[in-house]
Amino acid sequence: MPQPSVVAALSDIVEQLKPEFAAMSDAIWDYAELSFREHKSAATQIAMLEKHGFRITRGTADIETAFTGEAGEGGPVIALLGEFDALAGLSQIAGIAEEKPLSHGGTGHGCGHNLLGTGSLLAAVALARYLRENNLPGTVRYYGCPGEEGGSGKTFMARAGAFADVDTALTWHPAPFNGVRSTNNLAVLEIYYRFKGVAAHASNGAHLGRSALDALELMNIGVNFLREHMPQDCRVHYAITDAGGTAANVVQARAEALYLVRAPQMPEALSLATRIDKVARGAAMMTETEVEIVFDRAATNLLPNITLETAIHQNMVALGPVPFDQGDVEFAREIQKTMTPEAIASSIRLYQIKGDVFANSRMDGSSGLHLGLRDFEGQSHFRAGSTDVGDVSWVTPTAQCWAPAWAIGTAPHTWQVVAQGKSPAAHKAFAHAAKSLATTGLDLILDPDLLARAKAEWREKTEGTPYQCPIPDHIGPKL
Repeated sequence: MPQPSVVAALSDIVEQLKPEFAAMSDAIWDYAELSFREHKSAATQIAMLEKHGFRITRGTADIETAFTGEAGEGGPVIALLGEFDALAGLSQIAGIAEEKPLSHGGTGHGCGHNLLGTGSLLAAVALARYLRENNLPGTVRYYGCPGEEGGSGKTFMARAGAFADVDTALTWHPAPFNGVRSTNNLAVLEIYYRFKGVAAHASNGAHLGRSALDALELMNIGVNFLREHMPQDCRVHYAITDAGGTAANVVQARAEALYLVRAPQMPEALSLATRIDKVARGAAMMTETEVEIVFDRAATNLLPNITLETAIHQNMVALGPVPFDQGDVEFAREIQKTMTPEAIASSIRLYQIKGDVFANSRMDGSSGLHLGLRDFEGQSHFRAGSTDVGDVSWVTPTAQCWAPAWAIGTAPHTWQVVAQGKSPAAHKAFAHAAKSLATTGLDLILDPDLLARAKAEWREKTEGTPYQCPIPDHIGPKL
């Protein structure tokens, strides 16, 4: 852990830079660009990196909106991972506690990636500046990672070897709580099942048709029966993306569904997907249709690194709580009025808030914002979501933290997240995350033993199971 004077020095750098980075975060909130289309957002971040003396490499992994910015010389190489993609259908006016879109059907930063990328980039700039001012060796590399929302951007970057020379990777995510993120996220596969049949008049020529929609419905039924016979910690979700049209008097000649298959480990997900493929082929056989199985994207399960997470936690203890003011708390409480008590309780359970470093009282959400720091038990816990950070974690030791950018009870991918995306509290949260990551990055540079222990833990967990990208080589990012 850096000395208090070092923590203070890095914190001062972050606070000095915070106003211009808050403006950048707000600009990216305004752009609200979808996966792999984040051209303005990427350009804005690149301009900020260039302003602070970073060397830029564009088009990482042949993705137009992926890039890296590097500063410093020599080892170790510390990576900071940033994101900046938004979500469809989540347009929302900022700074109000009611659902009111800016534009109907528009996009919005419903997962806070405007803040995520800004905080990670600020950490990179602050750490690089400290190294330069103190003549310290080490390379700081910021990764502009597009397409996290259903795009598997980091998976494609990992497949291309973008993280091969990184010693450790650090990142964070906006959340309702402050603390280390030590979770066992699920591996996920995304697969399209496209059925092709024969069109016919549904009344006087139905016997001549072969219904693709019948096949798709039979597949869905078959998968629902399969749920009884798959591991309980796996998940299968689907959406019908093409029902073959809206005419009821036509035997539908086409139908399509997108399936998400999740499991604690990637081999389990692949095995479960093989069984689902068989159900699809069986449905096609029963209806005399054809099925095309199209692998779309994937993300590997997250591999926690307790050594790195402990280091982040120690620095978060040294930093203290996020310095929210009464105005921040009052707005959070207004946001909470749009939630049910169960939503707030569910949020506390999801993040497993069982104790607090700075507070003795039991967490009940009444504070509006998290004014403390989640206890870190020194072990990871299960979380059913998925993230492409998982692929990075199988290539190099990786750790994350949360910072409380949202009111307690806020669920990701909701209008409430978008409404809070420009708030003063959100700006304080990304700055706090930047301080946590920058001080931990400096730890890894100044303490070779810490870095060695993090790598030893990573090697122990990956021994005999080296990273294999789950996306076949012929598949690229999809707009």
